[in-house]
Amino acid sequence: MHDVGVPTATRSTGDSATLTQTEARNRTMLRARDTMDRSFELPLDVPSLAASAGCSEAHFIRTFKDVFGETPHRYLQRRRVERAMYLLRETQASVTDVCFDVGFNSLGTFSRTFKDITRLTPTQFRSRYQPVAAVPTCFAMAWARPSSFGEASRGQPQYSDSTATTSGCAEAEEGKA
Repeated sequence: MHDVGVPTATRSTGDSATLTQTEARNRTMLRARDTMDRSFELPLDVPSLAASAGCSEAHFIRTFKDVFGETPHRYLQRRRVERAMYLLRETQASVTDVCFDVGFNSLGTFSRTFKDITRLTPTQFRSRYQPVAAVPTCFAMAWARPSSFGEASRGQPQYSDSTATTSGCAEAEEGKA
């Protein structure tokens, strides 16, 4: 167990204050997650990420899951699918090209993982979710972001679903005027 009050490293801000073990652990995991966010299209693997964090594979996986609530592999797959969702909505690239552009090595694995997360095949997703210009990008991205391997409730309409109610949007527009 970590001793939360024991200082382990000096803060990078130049303060004389120090980081606790928990803060140092969280920063190390944030650096690993930032590497995955920055280089998701590259062939990243747990051994290299664990080595960059300075710990064993098992400890890295366990700690990453404790800090972020999902394993490094699941996080990386979800980030790749999020990027694929964007490419499928915003470009005319083929599903195969999108698959390889986001870092998957197999079209079958990509399609299965995409469907596990979004409950739609990449082709179904592309035909259903076209870009929505009237919605701020930050809202569209947050609304369409998959929670994690199908954990979102299945009955809620998505942002470009024509059957979704717009009463909340109309009230927001009235408040603007």
